Amino acid sequence: MESGEVVEKKFLRPIDNTSIVQQVIDRLTYAMIYKELRPGDKLPTEMELAASFGVGRNSIREAIKILVSFGVLDIRRPEGTFVASGFSDKMINPLLYGIILDQSDSIDSLKELREWVDFGILELAMEKAEPEDIFQLKEQLEELLEAIDGGDAENVFRADDDFHEAISTAAHNSLLAQIAKLVRTLTSEMRMNTIRNMLNIGKARELKQAHEDLFNIIERKNDESARKLLVEGYFYKYNILRK
Repeated sequence: MESGEVVEKKFLRPIDNTSIVQQVIDRLTYAMIYKELRPGDKLPTEMELAASFGVGRNSIREAIKILVSFGVLDIRRPEGTFVASGFSDKMINPLLYGIILDQSDSIDSLKELREWVDFGILELAMEKAEPEDIFQLKEQLEELLEAIDGGDAENVFRADDDFHEAISTAAHNSLLAQIAKLVRTLTSEMRMNTIRNMLNIGKARELKQAHEDLFNIIERKNDESARKLLVEGYFYKYNILRK
């Protein structure tokens, strides 16, 4: 390609009039999937996009507004609109709302998703945890054990969340860490009920032991009983999901 030659972008071809805003969103999304638009790239102006797509500027503006709300695009005034670089919590929201609003009984699906994601992170943490990760995880474990001794369910919940966040960090996989964060959000009520009920039925020692064992598995990189320990650590055998 000679210097200064303009390469025609496939995503800039005109689109039809059916669901215009959604088609603009789809066109920009596919452009990112197929690397016509990359993280940090500046988009053409609204006027240029409207002319290329053959649609009104209002449709372009609405589509951009939606993608900005998803954390996919970033408006930098006065420079223009850019493809986002890296993750944003806003990217999780559409999937989160979709699951929340699902009318089916999803508790069993959430339990299975939690087990699958947690075990994947645990395996990676055993494989990839660095000494500083183990140190941080040990600190979070000590805070969690102290919170359990204190007996306040909300404090235990926060400390438990920090402990599992430290495991996600030790896995050194940003994509999986984001999924794990989503799963923790979706199962927050389930996890709070677990903690509250375990404390109420006098099982604080078991709650502490499960997290100590989980730490030891990561520190010693011993995966022989990892999945069994993980599932037992949810304490379903105590019917903790029953209110």
